[in-house]
Amino acid sequence: MVRIRMKRMGRRNRPFYRINAIHKGTQRDGRVIERLGWYNPLAAENEKSVEINAERIKHWIGHGAQASDSVLDILKKEGVIDEAYWQEKRGKYIDARKALKLKELEAKKAAEAAAAKAEAEAKAAEEAKAKAEAEAKAAEEAAAAEAPAEDAESE
Repeated sequence: MVRIRMKRMGRRNRPFYRINAIHKGTQRDGRVIERLGWYNPLAAENEKSVEINAERIKHWIGHGAQASDSVLDILKKEGVIDEAYWQEKRGKYIDARKALKLKELEAKKAAEAAAAKAEAEAKAAEEAKAKAEAEAKAAEEAAAAEAPAEDAESE
């Protein structure tokens, strides 16, 4: 299977990528079937940052080549592929990732709410226990106060 992906060139801290048709099993900077363009992520505003041979890319996609996610994004930005094709290949994964993050966020909020509720219940139970102990102590003191009074009356 053929993939359309980027091959890193340039030097350290100055990346430059060539967009190539490469066999799927080949390593990132391995043997290239056909060079299809280039991408310079650090290009200045007045410089050209992407050059693509759109005809050859459409040829390879038509013959079953799969573009990497990064290349798909570049092709969409440059208008080589249409929005529907991009949405079919890449958009559903982005939507799924957003839904997963939202679900994780909701689960985290629910866990925090449950922890806060448990903490509030524990605090309420502790306060109820302290109140019950105070009432028991007050009852003992009242009973102790009545007992000497009864002893004094009986004498």
